Amino acid sequence: MCGRRLMPTTVVRPAARDRRELLALLGRTPLVRITADLPGPQPGFWAKLEGLAAGGMKARAAVSMLLGARERGELLPGAPVVESTSGTLGIGLAFAGQALGHPVVLVGDRELEPSMRKLLRTHGVRLEIVDRPAAQGGWQAARLARLHELLAELPDAYWPDQYNNPDNTAGYASLAAELAGQIDHLDVLVCSVGTGGHSAGIIGPLRRRWPALRLIGVDATGSTIFGQPARPRVMRGLGSSIHPRNVAYDAFDEVHWIGPAEAVDSCRQLARHSFVSGGWSTGAAARVAAWAARVHPGAAVATVFPDGPHRYLDTVYDDDFTAAHGLDPATAATRPVEIAHPYATEAVGWVRCARVTDPLQAAPLPTYSPEENP
Repeated sequence: MCGRRLMPTTVVRPAARDRRELLALLGRTPLVRITADLPGPQPGFWAKLEGLAAGGMKARAAVSMLLGARERGELLPGAPVVESTSGTLGIGLAFAGQALGHPVVLVGDRELEPSMRKLLRTHGVRLEIVDRPAAQGGWQAARLARLHELLAELPDAYWPDQYNNPDNTAGYASLAAELAGQIDHLDVLVCSVGTGGHSAGIIGPLRRRWPALRLIGVDATGSTIFGQPARPRVMRGLGSSIHPRNVAYDAFDEVHWIGPAEAVDSCRQLARHSFVSGGWSTGAAARVAAWAARVHPGAAVATVFPDGPHRYLDTVYDDDFTAAHGLDPATAATRPVEIAHPYATEAVGWVRCARVTDPLQAAPLPTYSPEENP
């Protein structure tokens, strides 16, 4: 079982109307060439604009998870879907719920932007907000605690469990197929990492087409995914305070941690000079993709922009917000600090590591001081 639901009950629910015609809006996003200075001149990379699809990038995963659960009998007709989200998957589930006829209940937290709350409710979502982070696991743990309470309250409720559900990964097969049909050759793929779904879902099919393809992961400072200590994070949409099982650690050739100042600088440069832009994940992935294009001359580099800028007008693009959080784009790092392994030092700003390990499988290596890592 990939997700979780309560044992069947005797509750009889009238079948909700599905709208399968909405599935025609899934995916089919453009691929564009980005040549903006990020932060300096770079030869250009390809960006898949997932924010232009109905429901955004994670609509692919949401539809896949609900269809898989229905096929296995884990999600009953018209039954509610309950999930924890920082926002992006929530929009995808709102789309999937309407298309497949399921009410959606989402657990967000106090940091969820007012505009995103309004948008989710506009699409018919019931939104629950937790008001304080857990002592261990932060906002994600707090949201999951409330989610489990809801599962006990809602008959037949289904939890997709996006972090550990293989159907999340499988939903991105269509993204891989679109990329393969839009580009003649690919040498380097750059993917932001949150649940691990889209990087794991597209690298397999693309490596079967281009076996030498390099995969670069992009994480947030303060995220535990690749072995760093958990810290409070300003950025949302990438990074995690838990260790998702969907992350394909063996597939990555290297990982970069990006700080919020670097992401803000990249987003604003994209908006001013390429017109297309997005939020934290987009800014982080774009900065690393531009770096890869510079250090691999002649290589074809591509990345995915998970969403557009509209959700972030009061954060990434707001001078008062960035000033309040000490995020001056002028101070953003222009190149990564190199470390020998993920435990060498705590990542602050932009840090690169060519050694990728699963923190749940590998014992931590001895730590080094920054001076020992040129």
